[in-house]
Amino acid sequence: MPKPARIFKYEAFTARSIQNLKEQIIHFGSPQNFNDPYDCALFPSIKEITDQDIERLRLHYIEMPNIEPSAKMHFEVSSVSDLRLLFLKIGLEAVDNAIQSFLRTKGISCFSERNDSLLMWSHYGGHGKGFCMEFDTSCDPFQKLYKVLYKNEMPQIDIVPILCDDNFNIVDVVVSNLFCTKAYDWQYEQEWRCLHNEVGTSYRYPTEALTGIYFGPDIEFSSLEIICLILEGQNEKIKKWSGTRSKSTFAVEFKEVTYIPHLEAKRNGLL
Repeated sequence: MPKPARIFKYEAFTARSIQNLKEQIIHFGSPQNFNDPYDCALFPSIKEITDQDIERLRLHYIEMPNIEPSAKMHFEVSSVSDLRLLFLKIGLEAVDNAIQSFLRTKGISCFSERNDSLLMWSHYGGHGKGFCMEFDTSCDPFQKLYKVLYKNEMPQIDIVPILCDDNFNIVDVVVSNLFCTKAYDWQYEQEWRCLHNEVGTSYRYPTEALTGIYFGPDIEFSSLEIICLILEGQNEKIKKWSGTRSKSTFAVEFKEVTYIPHLEAKRNGLL
């Protein structure tokens, strides 16, 4: 699925978010700290193992070059029902180990396709008193950007290729099926996720990656001024947008604004 040209990250106005803005940092945290207990779909269901799957797995294990004779005999004489239980146990252990490794080692940062969602401003934008950053996805680190899918049911995992295919990458299964799936209730977020190979990483993005700042409809002027002063010292080309609640739709509307520092405005007779 093509990624959007721009994505947005909502922030409350805090000492940490302002420091990150100043240092041009995106933090990649652990999914274990997410507020949705089902996030990253930690409890996937396993696709049914058919009789045909059992015979494929049986043959695969029998033909393994280093298999012990006793183990080979076990696979040859065991019933389909007994092997189904065995392969299910082995597959579940492999999936669980991959999930736990992913949670321990991978860092995630979350973004949205939208910058005008009232719920997003309320939940992640400091109840409308924060700001929202606009990023150009052609820049680093957005090459590893994944769209979140919203479903009512847990994703299913097929353990047969996990157990059969020597070149099978189980991490890809975790990323595509678990890392990118959330409950349908969260669909309003229209989320995209950026993945880093090391959890807890503070990634310094290039200056040109940040293309705009959107101010929440209830942001205090002093907060707005601090952000503008930071941006003026980093990249004067960044566009700034002031948000207000729409009177016709349940959304936030934006109007581009030009910030003039107090002393400059005073010198130019604007105050």
